[in-house]
Amino acid sequence: MKDLKPVEIVTELDKYIIGQKDAKKSVAIALRNRWRRRQLDKDLQEEIAPKNIILIGPTGVGKTEIARRLANLTDSPFYKVEASKFTEVGYVGRDVESMIRDIVELTVNRLKARQQDEVQEKAAKIAEERILDLLLPPQKSKEVKHDSENDQDTQTLEEAEPVPSTREKLRKMLNSGKLDLRQIDLEVADKSSPMVEIFSNTGIEEMGIDIKGMLGNMMPKNTKQRKVKVKEAIKLLTQEEASHLVDMEKVKSDAINMVEQSGIIFIDEIDKIAGKDSSHGPEVSKEGVQRDLLPIVEGSSVPTKYGIVKTDHILFIASGAFHVSKPSDLVPELQGRFPIREELHSLGAHEFTRILTEPKNALVLQYIALLRTDGVDIEFTDDAVEKIADIAVEVNSTTENIGARRLHTLMEKLLEEILFKAPDIEEKHIVIDAAFVEKQLMNIVKNEDLSRYIL
Repeated sequence: MKDLKPVEIVTELDKYIIGQKDAKKSVAIALRNRWRRRQLDKDLQEEIAPKNIILIGPTGVGKTEIARRLANLTDSPFYKVEASKFTEVGYVGRDVESMIRDIVELTVNRLKARQQDEVQEKAAKIAEERILDLLLPPQKSKEVKHDSENDQDTQTLEEAEPVPSTREKLRKMLNSGKLDLRQIDLEVADKSSPMVEIFSNTGIEEMGIDIKGMLGNMMPKNTKQRKVKVKEAIKLLTQEEASHLVDMEKVKSDAINMVEQSGIIFIDEIDKIAGKDSSHGPEVSKEGVQRDLLPIVEGSSVPTKYGIVKTDHILFIASGAFHVSKPSDLVPELQGRFPIREELHSLGAHEFTRILTEPKNALVLQYIALLRTDGVDIEFTDDAVEKIADIAVEVNSTTENIGARRLHTLMEKLLEEILFKAPDIEEKHIVIDAAFVEKQLMNIVKNEDLSRYIL
């Protein structure tokens, strides 16, 4: 984990998320506290639990983006899940522990890919030698019989390997690409063999057993001969050798350690499981889901196919609009595990203007880059950006307020014709001004019924 100061964390978040200073401040402190905890003695480390956070605010104001960017900053394992996905075990949906198994699975795959990248050079050299063996195979050994005084003795003599100069000539041709189009016979794994799938009510791996992996190891690995070009063969063999060079035991232990010490789980729509249950209709117990969540957030040991994972120091960030319910409607025990609550504010025209132009991944910059691939250069004037922001506020106020996501709809509708005709358009420089925005969008905006369907 990088030892970023809280101020530096907020500065980094500002590059992608506009406004919401209080929320950024809270997550920055939570992140810094993790680094502080790791500087302490082992005994004290175990006593300090993370201060989980609830982000309260309407959709499209940056709740998920704050958590995702926070994880990217520190290279922390990150997993987003919707609370409404979970139900009491034995009903429908998934059991709550699956979020821990999923974040471990993602982390294992990420670390495995990272290790494969690190050994690419070594794997490429091994693959090169295997290709040379296929192009210039060693000659078969031959048996030579000779008599002794009492009995006949058979001795196997290996003939000499091919002349080194021939192999080196082939290596130079291989490296220069002269052999790329030559076809060779390569033995590859047969992917058409049937896959083994395990079905269970709550997941076999709750027992901590990788049944699928065990069965896969017991069954013979099917291979088949394929004629492939040398260039493709090098890629296939490099990939195969890289996977062999990865130390999976180290990957598994590192992944579990990363999840336990720096994992971030983002639980979205937690307001959907808050409040009292409906007295009629086949509704799943909301309080039941909360009570299932409680031990995970409080700290428990979850068995996964890679080993036991302790959730004591995973940072949980929950979010919800809380239009109907409120945080105090959660069961008291769960409330106590989310001590920090931050309200994110609705976005206005000023924030929308900044969102369109300021962040590193700003929407305006995205569309300029997309159209540049077709040789079309578009330019947005300041009044055009302000007009788009004003329209976004207006549409959000007259229809459902979906926050900054409204900008995606407006930008796509605004540039629809240009995006459609860009490959054949004669005018390669187009200026988007306020008049253009009004012409394209105002008819839809004024017709409220139409804007409900289109925008």
